[in-house]
Formats: sequence, C-alpha cells, structure tokens
Amino acid sequence: MRSWSLSLAATLLALGAGLGPAQAEPDRDGGEELPMAELELLTEVYSRIKRDYVEDVDDAELFRAAARGMLAELDAHSTYLDGEQLEALREGTRGEFTGVGLELSREGDEIRVVTPIDDTPASRAGVQAGDVLLRVDGEPVQGRRLGDVVQRLRGEPGTAVEVTVRRGEGGTEPRRFQLERGTIQVDSVRARMLEPGYGYLRISRFQERTATELHTALEGLLDEAGGALSGLILDLRNNPGGVLHTAVAVADAFLTDGRIVYTEGRMRDAEMAFDATPLDRARGAPMVVLINRGSASGSEIVAGALQDRDRAVVMGRPSFGKGSVQSVIPLDGAAMKLTTARYFTPKGRSIQDDGIQPDIVVEPLSLAEREEGGPASPPHARARPAEEEGGASGLAQEDYALHEALSLLKGLRVLGER
Repeated sequence: MRSWSLSLAATLLALGAGLGPAQAEPDRDGGEELPMAELELLTEVYSRIKRDYVEDVDDAELFRAAARGMLAELDAHSTYLDGEQLEALREGTRGEFTGVGLELSREGDEIRVVTPIDDTPASRAGVQAGDVLLRVDGEPVQGRRLGDVVQRLRGEPGTAVEVTVRRGEGGTEPRRFQLERGTIQVDSVRARMLEPGYGYLRISRFQERTATELHTALEGLLDEAGGALSGLILDLRNNPGGVLHTAVAVADAFLTDGRIVYTEGRMRDAEMAFDATPLDRARGAPMVVLINRGSASGSEIVAGALQDRDRAVVMGRPSFGKGSVQSVIPLDGAAMKLTTARYFTPKGRSIQDDGIQPDIVVEPLSLAEREEGGPASPPHARARPAEEEGGASGLAQEDYALHEALSLLKGLRVLGER
C-alpha cells in the first residue's frame, strides 16, 4: 500500500510540474515546489477510502470532492462549480434564472442570506438580509456546501420549497417561509421621480447590461426634470454585487476623473486599476447613496468610490464587507471560483470584513399612523416627533431611510443657494 501511495504521489507531482500559471507565484518570478509530505498524506487518505470505505466510491467523484473541500476551506467565496452550478452563475450575470431569489453566503458552518433579490418569491414573503438559513424542506443545511444548498433551492417554476431561517444576530425563534419557485427575471435598474427635481435610482445587482440600463434611466430622469436634477438618490441597499466591470461602469457614470477602484493579488494579472472617464451622466447633481448590511462587493466598490471622491454622501447602515474578487477558472466542463485579489477604494481602504461605513447612520426604522389619524413613531423606532416630521406621512412611512436621504438633499440645495 505504501509503495502504491508513493507511486500515485509521484504521478501527481509529474502532473503538477506541468501546471505552469496555475502554480502559486509568491516571488512573481518562479513557481513553488509541491509539498511531497502533504501529497503523500492525500494519496494515503485516497487509498484508505478506496480500500476500506463501506461503499465503493467513484474515482472522479472522489477527486471532485477533494477539489471542493480544498476550495471551501480557503474562504466563503471560493468554490468548485460543476456544470449546472457554472451555468447558474452565468444565468445570474445575464439576469435570468430559476429559483426563489436568494443571494447566499457561507460564513463558517452557517449559510446566511446576503440579500433577497427585489420582487422575487423570497423578498415578497419577507426573508431579510442577515437571516441565517437553517433548513430547506426540513433538511438542515448547517455545514453543507453552499453550492449544494443553492441547488436545493432551485427547481421547476411553480414547485414549492420551504425554507426555515433564524432572524438576525442572536435570533433564536425559527421562521418558516413557504415559497413557490419561479423564473427570476431581474431588471437591475429602476428609476422614478420622488418629487419635482429629485430623482431616485435603484440598482438591485450588477449584471452585464446594468450600465446600459443606468444610462437610459438617468436620461429619462433628466428629461423629466428639464435637463438638471436638484438631487439624486442611488439606492444600493440589499445589492449583493455581481460583475466587477459593471460596478466600475456605474461608479464612472457619476465621476469625471481619478481612480475608481484598484485590486491587489499575488498574480500579476490580478492587479488592476480603473479610472473615471470625463462624462458625469448626472450632470453634477448632488447625490446620496443608500447602503445597508445587504450591500456587498460591487455595491461597496461604487459607494466607496463616490464617498472617497466626495461625490456623494453615503447614508444607511455599514455594508457587508466583501472586498475580494473571484476569478472563474475553467476546469474541463466545470470551473472553480477562486479569490484572486482584494480591492481597495481610491484612498486605499480595504473593504474586506469592515465594509463601507456610512457618513450618516440611519437606523432601519418605521413610522406608523395613530388610530386618531395622526402620525406617530412606535416606541422601538426612536424617530423624531410628528411635528418635526412635517406630517411624517407618505414616503416617511413607506421608507424611512429614503425619506431621510431626500430631506438631506433638500437641505443641501438650500445651503447651496445661500
């Protein structure tokens, strides 16, 4: 058995010698010797499984499991993608897929909701960013691979799936949601006028066509405002990210020069820098960017760039803190999604773990009407008294953070006119 294991290790070493660019490159000039002792351990485990495990195991599946395990141990975002999972990833960037509309992340042994995508079965049912996924159709998901959990949530449109979550930090009471799978078609950009002169843009995720949708939406808002906006709100709450170059293009739409974001990694091709082009498509309109715990990755790139460049005031809650870039590397019909770089804002801030800190913190509050008809804040809301809210109806009740962003833009306009 020992000689057989050493023979397999030698085979792996010979294969590894031809890997070329896939080898680690810590010194940027040479490769890294393969560790023989660790390879012997791997082959010994493999041979023991083949000889002693209670059931026969297919060699291909065993090596795929080894690849999954290696990637899963690196971080929450590196993963092995089989053919179906790779196609699902491509669907997500195109903006159409089948499922319930949950963006998930693995944190330790837990599967956590990064965000429910707008206007999907999950968001309509009330699943929230930060919820910890406990069970799918009654089966526990703790410790399971993220890709497996995503696949269990997928299925034919019209079929039902039950998800059980624990709400928020320190929550103990499980909540069950009965969801009907559907074809999720995500229009990543929505726009409307909140009041004359004050525009609102919502980006739900960064897909291949998001920048084009954004340009069209901005043109529509400017036309409606007579060519100039008094203020613009960019809503990135619960936006989990997406395509890096699209996020850069979105930030570029509001900047006229300078750095947007840069990345650093071990490989030379992982180092990139992106700068703004001269056109500000919002024509200099004062801006507020809204973020929360569900704002991740590409959202943090946009918010960080506009904050560092003093182009916008960032309001809301601290963002998720995913400051890494994943490269999709083909593997003979499958692929691996590997973290290859970390990104930094124009001022050199790393977002990893810390997230974007808002300039103005706005709690996720709600306002309710008194039975007599007068507006009031529930005790937990800690909102301002009704008299100070000027009625506190309409937008303030629908979306308190958005109401505060609009109030700030109005205040900035008043100061600008003095």
